[in-house]
Amino acid sequence: MSTFWNVWIIGLTLINLILVTWVLFSNRKVAVSDDDDPENKTTGHTYDGIQEYDNPLPKWWFQLFVGTLIFTAIYLALYPGLGSWKGLLGWTSVNQLEREEQKAQEQFGGIYQELAAMPIEELAQDPRALKMGTRIFANNCAVCHGADGGGNYSFPNLTDNDWLYGGTPEAIKHTLVYGRMGNMPAFGPIIGEDNVQAAAEYVLSLSGLEHDAEKAKIGATVFTQNCAACHGAEGKGMQAVGAPNLTDDIWLYEGTAQNIRHTIRNGRANKMPAQQEMLREEKIHLLTAYVYSLSQDEE
Repeated sequence: MSTFWNVWIIGLTLINLILVTWVLFSNRKVAVSDDDDPENKTTGHTYDGIQEYDNPLPKWWFQLFVGTLIFTAIYLALYPGLGSWKGLLGWTSVNQLEREEQKAQEQFGGIYQELAAMPIEELAQDPRALKMGTRIFANNCAVCHGADGGGNYSFPNLTDNDWLYGGTPEAIKHTLVYGRMGNMPAFGPIIGEDNVQAAAEYVLSLSGLEHDAEKAKIGATVFTQNCAACHGAEGKGMQAVGAPNLTDDIWLYEGTAQNIRHTIRNGRANKMPAQQEMLREEKIHLLTAYVYSLSQDEE
C-alpha cells in the first residue's frame, strides 16, 4: 500500500472516531431552559403535531456507545485496521488459516495416513473413507459435477460407466492430480456448412436418434475423413485422447441436432482443473476412491 493511501485510511478512520465521540458527548448536555414550562423542554421542532423533547440519551444507552468506542480503540490497537498497521498481535487471516490447518493435521493426520495406505478399490467399499470422500467432493467438485456426481451441461456424469479418459482408479487419480484439457477443434471453416449438416446427421444416426438418412450417407464420408481419427471408425471414441463415444446416446453438451451441429461447426473447449495444488495427496487418494465408487453400481 502506498504512503498516500496508508495515511488516507488512517486519517479517515481516526477523524470519524473523533467526530463520533464529539457528537456523543456534546449531546449529553441540555441546551434549553430547565424550568417547568413544557415548551422550554423541547427543541422547537414539530413533526405532524409531535414535539421533540431535548433530552439527553439514557445513561445505559450512552454507556453502550462509550463501550463501543473503547472496544474500537482496543481492536484497532491489536488488529489490522489502520492502513498498513499490523496490530500488536500480528494477526493475519493467512496465519490463522495456517494454525487451523496445522491443528486439523494434528487431529486427523493419522487417519489420513492410515487410509492413504489402503488400495483405492478397498477404500471404495469402506464407509468411513466414503464419508470423508463425500465431504471432499462436496467442497471441491459438486459445484461442477453436481452434489450427487450426476453431472451438468458440459460437466461429465460420474455415476455412470461412461468415461472420457477411463474409469480405472489410476485414470481417475491422474485426472484429479493433473487435470484434463478437452478440445474439439472447429471444423466449420474446414469442411463447410453443408458437410457440417451432413456430419451432424450421421452422428445422430450413430446413437439411434432421428436423422435425415440421405444427409447421413454423405456425413459418413465426412466423418471418416475428419472425425474417425479421434472418435474411431465406428464412433465409439478413444479414451487416450478423451474423444467421447458417439454411439451410446450419452452427451456432454446434449444430443440435439442443433447442439451437435454447433459442436462440429465451432468446436468445444473444456477444462478439468488440476487438484494437486489445492488438495493434499491423502485427500486426492480418498477423493479418487469416492469418485470410483460412484460408478460401481453401474457395472
